[in-house]
Amino acid sequence: MAILEARNLTKTIDTGTHRVEILKGIDLEVPAGQFVAIMGASGSGKSTLLGLLAGLDTATEGRVVLDGADITGLKEDELAVVRGRKIGFVFQSYQLIPTLTAEENVLLPHELLGGDVKSGTARARELLERVGLADRTEHYPIQLSGGEQQRVALARAFMVKPPILMADEPTGNLDSVNGQHVLQLLLELNQRERTTLILVTHDQALAARADRVVTLKDGRIVADQTREPAGAARESGAARQ
Repeated sequence: MAILEARNLTKTIDTGTHRVEILKGIDLEVPAGQFVAIMGASGSGKSTLLGLLAGLDTATEGRVVLDGADITGLKEDELAVVRGRKIGFVFQSYQLIPTLTAEENVLLPHELLGGDVKSGTARARELLERVGLADRTEHYPIQLSGGEQQRVALARAFMVKPPILMADEPTGNLDSVNGQHVLQLLLELNQRERTTLILVTHDQALAARADRVVTLKDGRIVADQTREPAGAARESGAARQ
């Protein structure tokens, strides 16, 4: 059963002199627990699609059903509630609040949902420890490196145990060493938390680790490939022998 479904998703922008079609009738279903990599050249519509799926932007046409909830036409305050409970989002630019410590940034989604502070604090510290920042809980973003800030953002994304995690080029602002570290942490956390992962990336090596690769070109899906599980491939080979 799909945890995320998009039907005829279309996004156009009126510049005043003409209309620009960014997405052109996207249909997409994502089963629970799947790791989907969305790829395509710059300007293909990848980030726009992710924003629409997350309810961060509004489609011109079409609808999105998120974990059983049709978010099409919801008001912003209603969307905020759905996003807060259903989605963890990792941005390329970290999006940490500069006046909050690392622990406070991670704890924020839990507090916004009215969660218990004591249990939330324990969860935040556990996540910071998992990403290697147990000794940085009281540091502010300005005191952290780019890689450390993105690790805080990862911990924050998993804070409320969302069923869906979305990430938009999460290593785009990091050097190769920090980028690989963050990606490995992302995949390890995602496997441990058992979330559905939808990730926009240019990285072919990362896409090769996904269960499924969806490729966009000029606002349309031009390829949708699901990787055969290793076990199934071995069984298939044995059967042929």
